[in-house]
Amino acid sequence: MANASDTSNDAQTSAGRERMWFWTREALALSLLPGTGLRRWLVLGALGGLIFAIGVGYILREFSTVDELPNFIPGAGEAILFLLAAFAAMGFALARLTGLLSDARVASLPEESIRSSILRQKGRDRLPRFVAIGGGTGLSTMLRGLKEKSRLTGIVTVADDGGSSGRLREELGLPAPGDIRNCIVALADTEPLMKDLFQYRFPDGGALEGHSFGNLFIAAMSGVTGSFEDAVSESSRVLNVRGKIVPATLENVQLVADMSDGATVTGESAIPSANGIIQNLRLEPESPLPYEGASEAIEKAEMVIIGPGSLYTSLIPNLLVPGIAEAISRRNVPVVYICNIASQHGETEGFTVTDHLQVIRHHCPNLKIDGVIVNNNMADLKIDYEASHIELGDASEFAMLGVDVVETDLMDDEIRTHHDSKKLAHVLLTLYDKLSDVTG
Repeated sequence: MANASDTSNDAQTSAGRERMWFWTREALALSLLPGTGLRRWLVLGALGGLIFAIGVGYILREFSTVDELPNFIPGAGEAILFLLAAFAAMGFALARLTGLLSDARVASLPEESIRSSILRQKGRDRLPRFVAIGGGTGLSTMLRGLKEKSRLTGIVTVADDGGSSGRLREELGLPAPGDIRNCIVALADTEPLMKDLFQYRFPDGGALEGHSFGNLFIAAMSGVTGSFEDAVSESSRVLNVRGKIVPATLENVQLVADMSDGATVTGESAIPSANGIIQNLRLEPESPLPYEGASEAIEKAEMVIIGPGSLYTSLIPNLLVPGIAEAISRRNVPVVYICNIASQHGETEGFTVTDHLQVIRHHCPNLKIDGVIVNNNMADLKIDYEASHIELGDASEFAMLGVDVVETDLMDDEIRTHHDSKKLAHVLLTLYDKLSDVTG
């Protein structure tokens, strides 16, 4: 009678054979179809097999009287050389083949074939690389519209200290997960139930009151993986995110505002409530290290998008992280600012678009901006919202700053203070084509 160990070994061997047969079957089937990128690695593997056969021939030559193969290295050197080359070629080809198939399986949508998944991923490789900087509802709205049309990286503020994010920051010392959670859900390619789960907020009356499940998930993942950045990466993988979401910094920063009356207000959530005029913003600590993934994304970007989002509490906190604005300015690619549709209480009452640009210029004097996207749908907001439209301002100032202005209808028909994600995506891609010809 076989013991448990033998049974387990037999099962592992059988599973291994099944996996080998699966990869072989998939590779052979896909190799006959154009556009998958598999044939090159199958050809390389076959070439490796041919080189392996030549190496075996040289080994046989050493132990037989047949001496038809050329002798250009003393002894069995040729055999060793060919065998090493064969193993390298076949190993590399096998790694690329299994990597392509494995990535396709992980990224495949429900009821999507492996081939369709591979072709979809290859199609994405030809899309432009965009980096979007911001936070809050505005950034997630914009990401949702662009996720099918570009390779996106969202650089998200972690200065939020209110609500669930604020409590987790205080209790666990984590960067704020809330805006990152919203952006992950916006880029997710998963079942609606999973998205609803990540956005679920626990009701009043318990220890979890006000907490978002997604925030708790990221916090728990930080404990499991040992780092906040790995938690964001793994959470993105769970929801099959199209693109990347990265924090501007991994440090637990606080936003500090110097007001026009001389007061100092500390905390992102406290600044709008101060009901004063903001003169200057800064971070504490003053020089947090930028997250390496954010800097790398900017270096590869083909367009950088700033906004939409709260000017003082979502956009500028990212640009204040040392190295972020500098990295943008070093790139010879279009840089676009998306202005909010409506003013925000405690931050931008009475502001024009040019006022927004001047505030950004005040905090980041060397940051270049090539284009500004402005909503021109002036449907009345005051019926439902305590907000007013942001007017364009003095057009001559845009010319002095060398900024192209695009005015178009960007308003969401249901939430009229918000952008419509599809309208925004269309105008961004159009402006990218225009500005790329200039900056390129």
